[in-house]
Amino acid sequence: MNTTFSIKQPELVSPLPNSELQLRLLEETYCSHGDTVHYAHQPSFFETCEGSYLYDSKGTPFLDLQMWYSAVNFGYRNPRLNAAAHRQLDTLPQVASQYLHREKVELAAMIAQDAQRKFGTKGRVHFNVGGSQAIEDSLKLVRNYSGGKSLMFAFEGGYHGRTLGASAITSSYRYRRRYGHFGERAQFIEFPYHFRGPKGMSKEEYGHQCVQKFARLFESEYNGVWDPKAGKAEFAAFYVEPIQGTGGYVIPPMNFFKELKQVLDQHGILLVVDEIQMGVYRTGKMWSIEHFGVNPDILVFGKAITNGLNPLSGVWAKEEIIHPGIFPPGSTHSTFASNPMGTAVALETMKMLEEEDFGAAIVEKGAYFLDGLKELQKRHRIIGDVDGLGLALRVEICAEDGFTPDKATMDWLCDEGMKGDLSVGTNMYGLVLDVGGYHKNVITLAPNLLISREEIDLALTLLDQLFTRASKR
Repeated sequence: MNTTFSIKQPELVSPLPNSELQLRLLEETYCSHGDTVHYAHQPSFFETCEGSYLYDSKGTPFLDLQMWYSAVNFGYRNPRLNAAAHRQLDTLPQVASQYLHREKVELAAMIAQDAQRKFGTKGRVHFNVGGSQAIEDSLKLVRNYSGGKSLMFAFEGGYHGRTLGASAITSSYRYRRRYGHFGERAQFIEFPYHFRGPKGMSKEEYGHQCVQKFARLFESEYNGVWDPKAGKAEFAAFYVEPIQGTGGYVIPPMNFFKELKQVLDQHGILLVVDEIQMGVYRTGKMWSIEHFGVNPDILVFGKAITNGLNPLSGVWAKEEIIHPGIFPPGSTHSTFASNPMGTAVALETMKMLEEEDFGAAIVEKGAYFLDGLKELQKRHRIIGDVDGLGLALRVEICAEDGFTPDKATMDWLCDEGMKGDLSVGTNMYGLVLDVGGYHKNVITLAPNLLISREEIDLALTLLDQLFTRASKR
């Protein structure tokens, strides 16, 4: 059966629209809807930003509690980091990647030296422009080092990006469904998500149980991943987010990664740590894996290293995995990798982090915020669980039983916060929230790391208003 579709040609609109209505018409007509913008029926327009706030055309402040998915860790229009971008723009804003510039070299050295102090081994840094691209580079490193092995372990609830290679190690089928069969899709392992785990177990007991389930794969050749005669695993690496990001800021027990790493080391499997969302002090440490007492073989970073300015991402890997003799020039390439603008801002970020005790301040603010969320939990039955590490915080929205996931209410809360009609005194505010979780029912809170106590109090007041409105729907 042949079907003919007729496409109505849009009327031409002024190339310099000056109204939001005109902009929406152009967007509806000419912009792809394949990105995340159109999760909302009518996405919001913003005009400017400062610190913890976005502002619409009316000047309404929207307190942002997700900061571009934890990319703007140091506040919108951070004066120091913006100044670094301006300086680089006026000196060396562009240079082809076959040439060197000071900012790339100094930044790589700072990251590698910091990692050597923390992880006890020399390594090197390889740059790219986005988190997914850095994951792709890490996959090349793993495949190359392991003699071409292409199978990986990853976690249920894990998210590593939406390029083809990154989608293959991301647990959600939704990101793969339209693009054919992924023959080398990762084997996904249970993550110790305690709130939805077996009842009657402590966090630590559940973490131990998850490791034991994983270790069982290596007990016999007939479990499918291990050849005991050769002492070889079919899988090359295990990709982990120490704290699951898109999965809902799920924080594992402190014993979990130590026990997991023992199993990996026994069977020659690399540990690749994805710090794209949780890195750069979101949890109170430069890298979130530092909380758990294990050393990665490869670490991937991005997002907040430039505070959301000129995109930059990268991979740190142990010397034996990345040295030029094993990973020579041309092994992977991106035109804009190690770009001067990105490396200059990231270098300034690293210098800033060395000058102050960011960790202590973030731990203190995070504890204060978490205490406030626990008080809200006592007053609002729709809050099933709250948890946090540093300023990575979660609020799980549930039905009246306090456990059944309630995605509909979660979506409503996000839309209601974007109306910009929450009032405190004589002032009106909006509230920017992000949705995460296995059931898309979790508020994942990633506020500005420089947030003040007064702004935390405001956030709790605005959340309280939203939860009260939800109960009266």
